[in-house]
Amino acid sequence: MQIKNLSRRGCLMGIGSSLLGTSLLSGCSSETPGVEQRVPYNFSVARNYEDEEFRVLRVRRNKFDDRFLPQVVRSPFRHKTGTLIVKTADNYIYLQVGNGLARRYGVGVGRRGVAWSGTATAALKRRWPAWHPTPRMRALEPTLPAYVSPGEHNPLGARAIYLFQNGEDTLYRIHGTSEPWTIGTRASSGCIRMLNEDIIDLFDRVPLNATVIVT
Repeated sequence: MQIKNLSRRGCLMGIGSSLLGTSLLSGCSSETPGVEQRVPYNFSVARNYEDEEFRVLRVRRNKFDDRFLPQVVRSPFRHKTGTLIVKTADNYIYLQVGNGLARRYGVGVGRRGVAWSGTATAALKRRWPAWHPTPRMRALEPTLPAYVSPGEHNPLGARAIYLFQNGEDTLYRIHGTSEPWTIGTRASSGCIRMLNEDIIDLFDRVPLNATVIVT
C-alpha cells in the first residue's frame, strides 16, 4: 500500500533503528541584533545514495525559492555549536557550527493553531523511520492506518530526529517528507519537515542530545 499524502496530517511516532539515550539541555540565548548576512558559500548536498535502504526522492532545486537552498550563513544566534534553532516564522532551521556561522535549511512548519514551540533535546535519531499515527490523530481521522512502513512514501521520509523534554517524548519530530512542495509553508501538525536530501545532510551533523530550540 502506497501512502503518498499522509504527511500533511501531521507528525507522530516513528519506529526505526536503535533507541538512544536522553537528556534535557534547556535554556535559550538572546539573538544577535542586526540583519543576517550570508556567507558567499553554498555547501553541496549532492551525494550518492546507493547505500540507502530505500530510494531517495530528489527534487529540482530550481522549483524552490533560492532562500530555501542549504547554505552557510552568518548566524543570527549566540547558542553553542551543535544547537539547532527553528525559526518557524521564516521557515528556517539553523545548525550552529561555530565561528559565528550556521548551516541553514528551508523547512515546512506547523499550521497556525497547532505549531509547537519550546526547548527540547534531540534524544533519538532514526534512519528511515516507520510512522505510527497517534491515537488522537486516528480518533480524528479514522481512515488513517495504524502503521506505515519505512520507505520513499512514508510521511517521515528518510530520517527523523525525535524531540524530548524532561526525558519524555514530545511526539514532535524534525524529519524528511514525502511532500516536498510543503517546504516553505505551514502544512504540518507541528513537526518540522525538510527535503529528504537536507535531512540526510543534517542528520549526521547533529550530535545526539543536542539542544533544539523552536520559536
